[in-house]
Amino acid sequence: MMPRKGLPAWIVGEFFGTFILVFFGCGSVCAAVTTGAEVGVFQVAIVWGLGIATAIYLTAALSGAHLNPAVTISLAVWGGFPKARVPGYIVTQMIGAFTAAAVLYVIFGGAMREFETRNGIVRGQPGSEASAMVFGEFYPNPLGQPLTEGHPGRMSEARAFVAEVVGTALLLLVIFCTTDERNQHRPQILTAATIGLTVTMLISLLGPLTMACFNPARDLGPRLFSSLVGWGAVPFTANGLGWLTVYIIAPITGGLIGGAIYHFFFRHNYDTSTQAIPGRVDGAVPER
Repeated sequence: MMPRKGLPAWIVGEFFGTFILVFFGCGSVCAAVTTGAEVGVFQVAIVWGLGIATAIYLTAALSGAHLNPAVTISLAVWGGFPKARVPGYIVTQMIGAFTAAAVLYVIFGGAMREFETRNGIVRGQPGSEASAMVFGEFYPNPLGQPLTEGHPGRMSEARAFVAEVVGTALLLLVIFCTTDERNQHRPQILTAATIGLTVTMLISLLGPLTMACFNPARDLGPRLFSSLVGWGAVPFTANGLGWLTVYIIAPITGGLIGGAIYHFFFRHNYDTSTQAIPGRVDGAVPER
């Protein structure tokens, strides 16, 4: 039989994995903001986490399930991922995120219009970040209101930058440690679930402040889409240059820091960890 030709597996994995991640994640934000279906940050956060876990389970065998430029870049620096593949992965992730935003717009478009009409929001005008937040992210979290009517003093650009760096660093540390085969207590079949739950915890903590990005593709792809369907410059001006510093540069920086922490503090110690610890929290007795 002749082998079938098609798209490379990594393109399929990164496109559909990122699509699934954004569809479920941004979809939960759409439902929460426009219909009030999800009440409280945890309900949104758990859908994000489950969406990420699902995407990883479906696509890890195809592409490694990066689904995030911060992950791809950190793996290229600290994990041996081929640097020549980085641009292709990032472009594919962006296209997947953009496409998911377009599908969500088709599904939730009516609810978005109704929400804007009910709250006197004019799309594309100052204050319309209150509805644009279903796609891109803003700080502090608008919570369905114009930034000027919420709590503008709650989060400065510098604090938002630090929050995104720390959150992404922790996420990458979890990814590196749970996928290291030398970690004898890595979750194995539950790796995707562990990563997803890590995102759930981070969103629960940081979501009320920065909307918890940790993923430049997840933010920029839908942000670009929103700009093209009526929000115009608002997604790129409501926070000044925050769209770049907080939601692109900070996650990439955090990913590199998380990878560095793994490389210098965890990686080499996994080889000797069972001999070095006199007892473990799981009750196991280390081999001698």
